[in-house]
Order: sequence, then C-alpha cells, then structure tokens
Amino acid sequence: MNKSSTFYISIMTLLLSSNAMAISPVHHEALNSNAISTKVFTTQNYQSATETKMYPKPSEGMTQHIITLPKRENEQDYLLEVQIGKTQLVDCNQHRLMGKLEQLTVEGWGYPYYQVEKVIDGPSTMKMCIEPKQSKFVPLGEGIKVQYDSRLPKVFYLPQDVQIRYRLWKTHSDYLFTSE
Repeated sequence: MNKSSTFYISIMTLLLSSNAMAISPVHHEALNSNAISTKVFTTQNYQSATETKMYPKPSEGMTQHIITLPKRENEQDYLLEVQIGKTQLVDCNQHRLMGKLEQLTVEGWGYPYYQVEKVIDGPSTMKMCIEPKQSKFVPLGEGIKVQYDSRLPKVFYLPQDVQIRYRLWKTHSDYLFTSE
C-alpha cells in the first residue's frame, strides 16, 4: 500500500468510529417516566371520565383537548408550554393566526381551563416566495406556559379544526439573586 492509500484508510476509519461515538445515550429518566396522556373529544364522541367530569362538555363545533401529566418528583422544576394553531399549507412568509385565548374557571370547583371561540388567519410577512408552499403548524400568538401540576388535567376548548402542540421545559439551575 502506498502512503496516500494508508492515509485514506486512516481517515475513513476515524470518520466511521467518530460517527459511532456521536450517538447520545438515552436518558434513564425518559425510560422510567410515564408518558403524557392526551385525549380529544367532540360533541359526538364525548366521554366523561372521573378526573374530568366537572369540566363542561364541548359545545357544537368545538373540541375538548385534555392533557394529563404524569406525577414527577420536583414538579416545581417543570413547565408545560402549549401552542394552539392549525397545520396549513403556507409559503415562506411568517404566518400567525388570530383569536382570543381565555382562561376560565369551572363553576363551583375553581379549576382552570382554557377556551378559544374563533380562530382566523392573521398577519404575515410579505416576502416574495419562490419555493413551493409547505404544510406547517401556524400558531395562535406565542402560546402559554403553565406550571407543571400532575394533580389536575389541562383542559382546552377549541374550534374543531384547531390543534394543540406542547412540550415540557425543565430547569437545570438554582435560583440566583440580584446584587444589592
């Protein structure tokens, strides 16, 4: 073998072995935790459950979205981010939806829930787009962040063509103080 062949084989071996090292290990917490449970009900398929029987049944044209969080240690270290929107065929511009998200309370129980009565197309940027349109999630506003609380489900009432997407945030640091 000449020097260039040996060099080429050495580089290929290095690249292949570094690719194998680049795979991240799976977090043990992810393996040992319960999954977040979600349910969506319309007027036609509504089912009352013990943990959500106090919430109103969805009205005609609306859906009830229920997010149930599993119990976690140190729940105060987590936040649930929820975005409401639609998956639409859009061009390269930034698109938004418009609607009013209200936080309401279950009468007699004091439990919070969220409701959006109507969602319409909102503003977008006005760039010239040459790429074909793509299917993307278009959000209603910026979304909300709520404290993680496994004791109560998070309940949303939305028009039938509207979706929810969510993700968890976890803090990895302690509180710091401002200097005095």
